Amino acid sequence: MSDARPTRTLGDLEVSALGLGCMGISQSFGPTPERTAAITFLRQAVEAGVTLFDTAEVYGPFDNEEVVGEALQPVRRDVVIATKFGFAFDADGRQTGISSRPQDIRAAVEGSLRRLRTEHIDLLYQHRVDPNVPIEDVAGTVRDLITEGKVGHFGLSEAGPTTIRRAHAVQPVSALQSEYSLFWREPEASVLPTLAELGIGFVPFSPLGRGILTGAVTRTSRFGAGDIRANLPRFTAEALSTNLDLVDRVKVLATTVDATVGQMALAWLLAQRPWIVPIPGTRRLDRLNENLGAIDLQLSTDDLAELTAASDAVAVVGERYPEAMQAMIDRS
Repeated sequence: MSDARPTRTLGDLEVSALGLGCMGISQSFGPTPERTAAITFLRQAVEAGVTLFDTAEVYGPFDNEEVVGEALQPVRRDVVIATKFGFAFDADGRQTGISSRPQDIRAAVEGSLRRLRTEHIDLLYQHRVDPNVPIEDVAGTVRDLITEGKVGHFGLSEAGPTTIRRAHAVQPVSALQSEYSLFWREPEASVLPTLAELGIGFVPFSPLGRGILTGAVTRTSRFGAGDIRANLPRFTAEALSTNLDLVDRVKVLATTVDATVGQMALAWLLAQRPWIVPIPGTRRLDRLNENLGAIDLQLSTDDLAELTAASDAVAVVGERYPEAMQAMIDRS
């Protein structure tokens, strides 16, 4: 393994300062790599110093956990595996909605343990808040799984401040996962202060705005079959014409510190709080190494202020998700 990279803590769980979002290895961003290539890449990520790997039963569904499990089995003691429960499936494995009933949580965990080839899950998130199940019942079930040794730490995803507090009162929450970036800063209003008060870590997904903040997306980009962005309101041609104004501004700032747009975006995130651990997703080693370069990028107070001002100056056009997915976000 490479020389140790800086670490951060989510609650009391120590992880690499940048994790790896694994979803794109098996879905959502066009053609996926062959299984052997994906396994090789994940092992290269470990060699590069990544210790936090983020997956979920719904990714695929199920395929992602299998690939992650096979890839990380030889180095299981060196890594932290995070996965998620909370979606319901029919007999054919198709997603049918959300469910966090205690019996469904337990069934999901047993499936994840098997696919991940492990005896315990380091960090278990509720993927989406289930309005039909009290969060106290969810937290209590995870607490029992922790007592049984099947789970190490409890996390929430896309949960609002009230839900976080209620869950934390039953079983301490180690991490909240939600979208956060220069491109989407809603968590700053109420979620980040709540996490700071309670000592909960924050794991931003889509820290590069699903590719917008890499500079690879242009105003002429179009997204084909198998690419989730083809159905996201922010990525229509009309929305991109405005949303890429932010990238134009960041590019100018990046040239002054010899960094890429993506590195600027990640360094800005890392500078917001010492307990923020972004999980940019990629399946390319060159992009992974570029992302990891953000850890060592030292931005001045003026640099950070200019990036914040650039973000403030551009009003994002389009919702994060289509209407049905948008309805699953808890803001209570």
